Amino acid sequence: MNDKASHHARTLVISPNWIGDAVMAQPLLRLLKQAHPERAIDVLAPPQVVPVWRRIQEADDILVTPFRHRALQLGERFRYARLLRGRGYSDAYVLPNTLKYALIPWLARIPRRVGYKGEMRYGMVNVMHHDDRPPRSMVPFYAALAHEPELPLQAKGFRPCLVVGGEESEAVGQRLGIDLGRPLVVFAPGAEFGIAKRWPPAHYGALAREVVRTVPGAQLALMGSPNDRETCEQVQGFAGDAAASLINLAGQTSLDDAIALLAQATAVVSNDSGLLHIASALNRPVVALYGSTDPNYAPPLSDMARTVSLRLACSPCRQRECPLGHHDCMNKMTVERVWGELGPILARS
Repeated sequence: MNDKASHHARTLVISPNWIGDAVMAQPLLRLLKQAHPERAIDVLAPPQVVPVWRRIQEADDILVTPFRHRALQLGERFRYARLLRGRGYSDAYVLPNTLKYALIPWLARIPRRVGYKGEMRYGMVNVMHHDDRPPRSMVPFYAALAHEPELPLQAKGFRPCLVVGGEESEAVGQRLGIDLGRPLVVFAPGAEFGIAKRWPPAHYGALAREVVRTVPGAQLALMGSPNDRETCEQVQGFAGDAAASLINLAGQTSLDDAIALLAQATAVVSNDSGLLHIASALNRPVVALYGSTDPNYAPPLSDMARTVSLRLACSPCRQRECPLGHHDCMNKMTVERVWGELGPILARS
């Protein structure tokens, strides 16, 4: 642990496990820092979301969780809680809704433990919040934890903000062979949660042809995790003559690199994924494509954000795969409809 000496009490924030959720928790830290500027904020985060927290200015120290995904590891949690006990926390904010994360601040004897009811966490969470009906969107859901449960949320209009230095973007661009002096359009055709969130590769390929036809000198970067590599290769296959302008970076960049590159994008077209929310928090122009998920629950919040959703009767189903087998919410989202949002953004840029 990187311990910064402090005479003041500290705050512990236990991070969500998903990249997009971690991004959307940033306004909570802004509110906590406004309420107690003297109090350092430590974030306990799983390795996969640490690059996001490194770009959040209000996070003073980032502690990396030593726990395996989905494992209770009670002994490990007890030992880790004992380490945390010496850091002088006055309060903890438990963002995951599971019992095992609420165990940590309770075992660490942190006096004030804030979170949502979640998995029967009475006693472990002693400042208990309950979500609205219908549920709030993600940013106010987390931001509400900064206030007492009975108080109305004062954080309307807050949006996540990540910070990246220009030199970092330049270095990453040079290493990956991308000329940041030319227009850079990023497509993120994957989604970790499941195939139901994905716009078809054939549609992305046709959209790439429109971009290359319309924007002289445009570079298109396909971004995603190693799991998205095959999907991105399919996009290249459907791009025809435009394939020469496509660079498949899926699985070729660290999340740190991806964040640095997204910070310089002219525009980003993405399914509902972590990369979408990173681009939005970097205030890039985004076109967000929603099928199985609800655009009102986790919308992009950048200055220039366009949301495309067919809002069919069967969506949002929130399933990993289409339960009806037709995937109409994405298959019937036409290239013309998406280009109608992207084209004017590129013309303005």
